[in-house]
Amino acid sequence: MTSRASEGLWITIEGGDGAGKTTQSTLLEDWLQSQGRNVVRTREPGGTEVGNLIRNIVLHHRGDVAPRAEALLYAADRAHHIETLVRPALSRGDVVIQDRYLDSSVAYQGAGRVLDSNEVRDLSLWAADGALPDVTVLLDLDPAHARKRLDADDKPFDRLEAEDLDFHTRVRAAFLALAEAEPERFLVLDAALPASELAAVVRHRVSTLIGDVSTSH
Repeated sequence: MTSRASEGLWITIEGGDGAGKTTQSTLLEDWLQSQGRNVVRTREPGGTEVGNLIRNIVLHHRGDVAPRAEALLYAADRAHHIETLVRPALSRGDVVIQDRYLDSSVAYQGAGRVLDSNEVRDLSLWAADGALPDVTVLLDLDPAHARKRLDADDKPFDRLEAEDLDFHTRVRAAFLALAEAEPERFLVLDAALPASELAAVVRHRVSTLIGDVSTSH
């Protein structure tokens, strides 16, 4: 399932803006810690000092960023993030919970910005030296519903959140296509369901993976 060798477990949380990734990441982190697991919580872009500088450019820069430049900035963050944070954590046996990974680049920079999705994916895989997570939780939500959630938060939108409905509709379709292409890696959930129900399904999937990790050593 993954192109890395480690004793840890790597979980990525994906989905459109407003799908509830932060909520599910927090609930999963709390549960794993209650099971005695060491958890590293991180995100892309960000997660490192270099990543936070890049995050400020791609999400909060007030001005245009060319689509290919945007894709390259995300890939640069990814290369540094995987090499300096994710791989060391996995080698220690930690559980990594990561908000967004390369699937977001394929969806947002590929489909959203109308770049070649295969090229964007290949760029990300090269940047991360082929690393893929053990499981990717995709929180699927209609973009119109997601926008209502974001509006209710009453917070300023970042550059991607502020894109129009057509953009976010393309992003959603791309995420679902990725999940269909790799069903063994993805866990697709209806993000309109109550957070507690979603968390229970995620815990069940992760518990089977923890068992696989435990019995493989």
